[in-house]
Amino acid sequence: MVDKLRKKFVITAILSLLLILVTMIGIINAINMHQVVSDADTLLETLASNDGYFPTKSAAPKKRPSLNNSNAFDWDDINFNHSTETPFQSRYFWVRMDSSANIIKINTIHIASVSYTTAEEYAKDLYSKASKKMGFYHSYRYLIADEPEGSKLIIFLDLSTAIINSKQLLIQSVAIGLLALIAMFILVFLFSGQAVAPAVESLEKQKRFITDAGHELKTPLAVISADIDVLELEQGKNEWTASIRNQLKRMNSLVKNMLTLSRMDEERMHVVFTEFDLSETLKDAAISFEPIAESQDKLYKIDIPDGIRILGNKTSINQLACLLLDNAFKYSSKNGSIHVLLSVDKHIVFEVSNTCDTIPYGNLDRLFDRFYRADYSRSRETGGYGIGLSVARAIVTSHGGTIEALRDGDKIIRFVVTLPKQQARNNQKNK
Repeated sequence: MVDKLRKKFVITAILSLLLILVTMIGIINAINMHQVVSDADTLLETLASNDGYFPTKSAAPKKRPSLNNSNAFDWDDINFNHSTETPFQSRYFWVRMDSSANIIKINTIHIASVSYTTAEEYAKDLYSKASKKMGFYHSYRYLIADEPEGSKLIIFLDLSTAIINSKQLLIQSVAIGLLALIAMFILVFLFSGQAVAPAVESLEKQKRFITDAGHELKTPLAVISADIDVLELEQGKNEWTASIRNQLKRMNSLVKNMLTLSRMDEERMHVVFTEFDLSETLKDAAISFEPIAESQDKLYKIDIPDGIRILGNKTSINQLACLLLDNAFKYSSKNGSIHVLLSVDKHIVFEVSNTCDTIPYGNLDRLFDRFYRADYSRSRETGGYGIGLSVARAIVTSHGGTIEALRDGDKIIRFVVTLPKQQARNNQKNK
């Protein structure tokens, strides 16, 4: 139980941190890329409004900031340098074309990687394909500006450096995120034992209380049962003794199931697995319910082929079958039907289905929660406590299998148990 709680705690913490890191990394890199594109668009619009050149007078402040404090981190000085150097740091070229797509002029003096021929090729290709006035062409951000007499000025701004920097930022942020995730995993794993200690202590107390209470209840129940036997011998059977016996049966069933759950939850419990005939065990359990089916006038069908064997605990499997069949008879519709099926393919599948007046809405997995009852009034009539299916799931889990409740239309509910064909002999010891 401690290992399970620690595992859930660690997984929850790491998944939460992973979600936060992915969100932060995504936002940071998206903002960075948006800023790159925004700055590029501003430069392109500046060039387009000045006939393909940077303005010579308004590009930089008229006066350099004071140099009185040369060692200070001066933002005015930084902004002055940035504005002054922008025309020299920007790598771009432009091509002017007339309305017939003929080249009028090409300017490549501000970029070294593009020749006159390449600039002409890019411009003609973009002119014939571009559906937007602004966008990306290879590693360039382009702007197609309309000019008088139908001519167009196509400006290409090289963003290769910015794209490389953005890629490096993404790689670095992902690397830092992974390191943070690993560090968080180590810390959470080391301290997870202390974090779940209160919950583990509470669960241990609950299990101890259930076990102690179950054993303590056995004695008075046995005494009451013996007293009823004496009363019936002296005064004969009557409705009151019958009622007391019925309640004793319910209490004994509840105590038995509670103790079973407590044992199943105990990790140190060693269940002895042996190879046995699963077909015979399930068939014996199913046949024992035939008188109930006849008395309740219900259609009862058993499809269990012979010869299917399994490595497991025979007593537990028999209890599992009885729990599922008892549940099916309790909650099946009046004059309804119950079907028991066993099959084997890649896995061994044991299924109990029954007709039902109303099937609970939502997630049917809630039916396996302890003390959960979908219909409390019906449970009082049938004597259910909402614990039988919890015991069934514990038994299936101890055998390395799964159990699920499925809807089959609006009136049939199926409980499907899937067990592996091969079981390790000391399966419980490894848990």
